[in-house]
Amino acid sequence: MEKGRKEELLEEIMIEHGSDLVRLAFNYVKDKETSKDMVQNTFIKCYENMDNFRFDSTVKTWLYRITINQCKDYLRSWHYRKVHAKSSFGSAITSLFPSTEDKVIKDLEHKEMKDFIFSLPKKYREVIFLYYYKSLSIGEIAEVTELNINTVKTRLKRAKQRLKILIEEANVYGQ
Repeated sequence: MEKGRKEELLEEIMIEHGSDLVRLAFNYVKDKETSKDMVQNTFIKCYENMDNFRFDSTVKTWLYRITINQCKDYLRSWHYRKVHAKSSFGSAITSLFPSTEDKVIKDLEHKEMKDFIFSLPKKYREVIFLYYYKSLSIGEIAEVTELNINTVKTRLKRAKQRLKILIEEANVYGQ
């Protein structure tokens, strides 16, 4: 593929899928700037491998797979573990002495449903996010996550059951 056409195609892909990929990456890394970095790396890999794409899947699922792998590699990296340990220590210290302003900001930033979803184990959070927020079919989720279709169905069912319990408990206890 000629360079000019390749760049045009990449630009179209970036416009169409960029914000979805950032949200997907955020679901894994929980940091806005790191999410953007992960997606930038995804687009670099997309550009480098555009000639090798065989259309065995859609471009969307291909990009999701690249992004998920980028995020998983990042979460396994030495840098992440070091930074994460440092920030966990820092947040433990600040949580001992929270300011009123920090508490108000924190309360505003966290929406109840987002908290419920993020409280789920990653394997459940992943399928909920892809199914409800990205509107992927169960088959597409299976392809993106490289899981069996029945595994995706089971995880989706269990995730919904857990969310239902969390929501019911929140309503009972007024949280």
